[in-house]
Amino acid sequence: MKFHFAGGLCLALCAAAFAQQVLTNESVEKMAKARLGDDVIVSMIQSQAGRYDVTPDALIALKKKGISDKVLAALAAKGNTSATAPPAPAPAPLAVAVDPYEELDIGVYRKVRQTWTTIASEPVNWKTSGGIKGLITDGTINKGSTGRLIGGSSPTQVSAPFEFLLKTADGVGATDFQLVLLHDKSDGREFRTLADGGLQNQIGFEQTRIAKRTYKVVLPGKLSAGEYAFLLPGLVSSSTGGSVGKAYTFRVVE
Repeated sequence: MKFHFAGGLCLALCAAAFAQQVLTNESVEKMAKARLGDDVIVSMIQSQAGRYDVTPDALIALKKKGISDKVLAALAAKGNTSATAPPAPAPAPLAVAVDPYEELDIGVYRKVRQTWTTIASEPVNWKTSGGIKGLITDGTINKGSTGRLIGGSSPTQVSAPFEFLLKTADGVGATDFQLVLLHDKSDGREFRTLADGGLQNQIGFEQTRIAKRTYKVVLPGKLSAGEYAFLLPGLVSSSTGGSVGKAYTFRVVE
């Protein structure tokens, strides 16, 4: 009784040991020498991953070592099944950076309660010695002309800190914009071009590209109260078509 129990325990331990490894022809030989039954060996072949040599010469060699036809048939049916490791997880898709400004239209924006809000644009006319005329005549602007905006005040009022966002067209940068201090008149606001193509009372600003065609603009902290305007590229020169005649205005209040 004790002998049969010990023998059964030995066979069970042998089977468990083989269950933890990839089976080969040599594994089958070892199980047969350990006197595991054909049914046990066949079950192991069918359920475990293995790398078997099932060429005629290899099967003949196993037959000569006492492997039964039943086990050889299981090996032939199993074939050369390669043990494979669990498939590697699919690589995570590359994160695509989302542009939070992609949906913004071309224009100038100011920050209101952490939200970028559009600054309205105003048309610009040019006053010459013959009076006021529209911007587009022969495609150029007379140097030394006066740009004029109708109305005494911009509808947009801002106070420090002065943070703006410029959304530009393709091929246009923030440095193509010009910021100018406007002169208050009784029925409008004006700015004047210089003979060299510059502007009187032009204001410099710092700009940082934060996304495609999107620039953050910071103005000097001590900007005095008054009327200002971002002039679109092409307003003072004819270098960029299609945007002539428009300025984005704001009034700085204390």
